[in-house]
Amino acid sequence: MLIAHILRKLDPVEWSGTEMAIQRLLDGLRAHGVQARVFCPRLPLPADPDPLVRAGVPVHRFRAFVPVLGLSQERRRQLVSVGGNLMSFQLLRALWRQKDLAVIHTHTLGRLGGIGLTVARQRRLPFVVTIHGGLLDLPKKLQQTFNEPLDHGWEWGKLFGLLFQSHRLLRDADAILTCNSREAALLQQQLPAKRVVTQPHGVPLHLYQEDHSVAALTAFPQLANRDVLLCLGRLDPVKNQGWLLDQLPTIVQKHPRALLVLAGPCTDEPYGRLLKEKIQKANFSAHVLLTGGLPPNDPRVIGLLQTARVLLLPSLSETFGLVILEAWAAGTMVIAARASGPAALVRSGNNGWLFDLDDPAGFHQALEQTLGDPTQARSMVQRGRELAALYGIEAVAAHLRTLYEELVEEKLCTT
Repeated sequence: MLIAHILRKLDPVEWSGTEMAIQRLLDGLRAHGVQARVFCPRLPLPADPDPLVRAGVPVHRFRAFVPVLGLSQERRRQLVSVGGNLMSFQLLRALWRQKDLAVIHTHTLGRLGGIGLTVARQRRLPFVVTIHGGLLDLPKKLQQTFNEPLDHGWEWGKLFGLLFQSHRLLRDADAILTCNSREAALLQQQLPAKRVVTQPHGVPLHLYQEDHSVAALTAFPQLANRDVLLCLGRLDPVKNQGWLLDQLPTIVQKHPRALLVLAGPCTDEPYGRLLKEKIQKANFSAHVLLTGGLPPNDPRVIGLLQTARVLLLPSLSETFGLVILEAWAAGTMVIAARASGPAALVRSGNNGWLFDLDDPAGFHQALEQTLGDPTQARSMVQRGRELAALYGIEAVAAHLRTLYEELVEEKLCTT
């Protein structure tokens, strides 16, 4: 069984949770005999090594662009990184020519997803959509920012959205996947006749059983003899690292050895500059470490998780929270903002702590209990680790293979 997977971005320099989740899904599917071919936009410079290619997954890169006139180069790069509605003529041709496809599975909406839908219809193939970043399950303020005009630019690509029926993507899909049960429920309300499936992300648990703390300490000697507070994720307003910087004066006052580590690529240049300005103005360079982007499954990333006293997740929106499972697998405590993804995994006071972003005192209380009572923290982490064990990549992928088989059989019966 060969599945075409459409991605709007696959850049090793900006590797984050979505790319990690997809890579692990493909690894799990391969173990069940399901082969993948990935279709994603070209990079300005070749990816060497491309993580998926290195893992044995064929990757076809096509030319894509942001069809908007009047954008600054910085804004254009930002849209390519995290949210632009891209267009490609080459993708249409590549999908049409790909032989032996059983299913077309898009991990992006918009025009690229619409192209996948168009080809699936013409070739009479099942069409699957995965929503990774949240669609309906988003804070209102965040939804509004997604709908803001593009710097007063003229979006001439809307014609292609109509041509490829992008607005009907979910309505015409054979199945919609989301990693979030709340998102699934909201989608089911809007599309009651549609097959909506909650498909969680998986974690290769064996990677976290080997001690990689030396790799992290070698790469980042600042970690030595510090209380490491790790925030792992791309530097982006949605991930909300600035909120942690606002709490840092109180943290340092109570815990002078604290080191806040912000580990991840910067996908929003203005936001990245804002974070650096905050650090400099507060004179907290000795208490903050920016690691930049690190390759997927890199020993330094695993080592950071193993070295940290706690993982902090202050996201405005987090549809799953893959990093929570990774932290538990690495033996690390979790304190997360009460977004729907973390709330589905973390039982506050049992296997981690949840807090509200408008209640900093609750956050500091959770941090105080974590750092002040290591014995309790270890017990909570053990309960988290037991939950993470249920999310092995092969177990998670087995459910998706069954869905693919059902969709293929249904399509054969109706054609």
